Amino acid sequence: MYKILICDDEKDIVSALKIYLEAEGYETLQAYNGNEALKVISENEVHLVLMDIMMPECDGITAMVKLRETSNLPVILLTAKGEDTDKILGLNVGADDYITKPFNPVEVIARVRSQLRRYMQLGGNAAVQKSDYVVGNIELDDSAKQVTVDGEIVSLTPTEFEILKLLMQNVGKVMSPKEIYRKVWNDEAYGAESTVAVHIRHLREKIEINPAEPRYLKVVWAHGYKMEKGV
Repeated sequence: MYKILICDDEKDIVSALKIYLEAEGYETLQAYNGNEALKVISENEVHLVLMDIMMPECDGITAMVKLRETSNLPVILLTAKGEDTDKILGLNVGADDYITKPFNPVEVIARVRSQLRRYMQLGGNAAVQKSDYVVGNIELDDSAKQVTVDGEIVSLTPTEFEILKLLMQNVGKVMSPKEIYRKVWNDEAYGAESTVAVHIRHLREKIEINPAEPRYLKVVWAHGYKMEKGV
């Protein structure tokens, strides 16, 4: 049974999410600020976190930064309508997705399932096998859920892994942010441009020698992104 940590300083929201998730068969844990969330994660096996941004003592962004020092656990941020700056900041520090309050229970469950599926696939068979995709010095082994650059293993979040795999499957093809979002998130592409852009930047920082002048992951202005073979 998957364990989901719900972290929000509003107890009514925590209670509502607990009802939705447990009705779907998930086990839930609760926290009411970022410090409590980090403590729960350190003491329990957690598979996904639903984290509010605005909380006392330790907010969601601060908790995200600390969590990403040691874990690629999927995190879905809970944000108030209009907190666009906070959404982008959250994605910048490693969040995988966000849900805007007030939220639809059906949307919550769909996004949770999507992130859990990617996370569990990434943590599956760890045996080293022949790489499924090779572009220049980048090798992606879909069976082992492992990426190496110049022979060195690169740590990617589940979302980053899926974006890179999609682009490596389509070398030379320009893919729009909406197309990437639909294929990776398996959802309607609302806010796709900014969300995908943040993850692309993270990928560049991890796979490119000089992210400012990428060899592989290119932007095609006004159209989208593509993977090139490098030089």
